[in-house]
Amino acid sequence: MVHFVKFQGTGNDFVLIDGRTTIIPTTLPVKQMCDRNFGIGADGLMILQNKVGYDFEMIYYNSDGNLSSMCGNGGRCIAQWAHQLGVGNNNELKFWAPDGEHIAVIEKSQVRLKMNDVTTWKIIDETTIEINTGSPHYAHFTDNSIQDYPLLSWAQSIRYNETYAKEGINVNISKVIEPNHLQMRTYERGVENETLSCGTGVTAAVLAHAILHGSILGDKKQIVHMDTPGGKLALEFEKTENGFENIWLIGPAEEVFSGHWK
Repeated sequence: MVHFVKFQGTGNDFVLIDGRTTIIPTTLPVKQMCDRNFGIGADGLMILQNKVGYDFEMIYYNSDGNLSSMCGNGGRCIAQWAHQLGVGNNNELKFWAPDGEHIAVIEKSQVRLKMNDVTTWKIIDETTIEINTGSPHYAHFTDNSIQDYPLLSWAQSIRYNETYAKEGINVNISKVIEPNHLQMRTYERGVENETLSCGTGVTAAVLAHAILHGSILGDKKQIVHMDTPGGKLALEFEKTENGFENIWLIGPAEEVFSGHWK
C-alpha cells in the first residue's frame, strides 16, 4: 500500500508521494494512477525525496508515465505539502527540481515559487515566441477570444510538427486584457491535452509579453496577473539587459484528498 496525497494549484492537479522513508516500487504505475477513469486522476505525479544540501528533491512524472521537466504549479504544490509535513525552515524551503534549484515561500494560502532566470528565447513572429521556463513553451498571442479558440487541434499541429515532435513542446494561447493582466489556455505535452493551468506556461506567456511589448512594461520590477481556466496566478519579475531574473510564480496550492494505492 502506497500512501498518497492529491493537491491542486489553480486546477493543475497532482498525486504526491513521500519517498523519504518509504521505498517506492520501481514499477509504480504512474500512468494508471493519473488516469481519471481508472485511477486517482491527475495531470502528473511527484515524489518527495531527500537530497543532501536541500530540504527535499522533487521527482516529477507527467501523466503519461514519463519523467519530465519542471512543473511550476507542481513545484508550488509539493512545497506546500512539504511545509505541512514540517520540512524546511519556517515558511521557506529550498529544493531541487528537474531544472535545478528553487526556493518556495509559504504565505498563508499562497505559495511563491522562485523560477530560474531566463536569458534566451526565439522570436518566431510578432505574436509568437519560443521560450524555455523550466519546460519548453510555444507562446502565442491573439486579439480574438481564447475561450472559443480551437486549442486542441491547433496545439497538436504545432506539438507534433517536424520541429517539435521528438522532444515535444507545451503550446499556449494568450490574450492581453491590460498590460499587466493577461488570460491564457495551455496544451501540455506529456498530458497531451489542455490543462486548467500551467505554471511554467504562465511564466512563459508573461515573459513573452514583456519581450514583445517591452516599451509598455518597462524595465523595472513588474507583477503581471494571469487568468487561467483553473484560477488566477501572478508573476513577479525583473527585466534586465540580459533577460529576466528574480522571477516568482505566485498562487494557491491546496490539498484535495489523501488515500492509499494498493
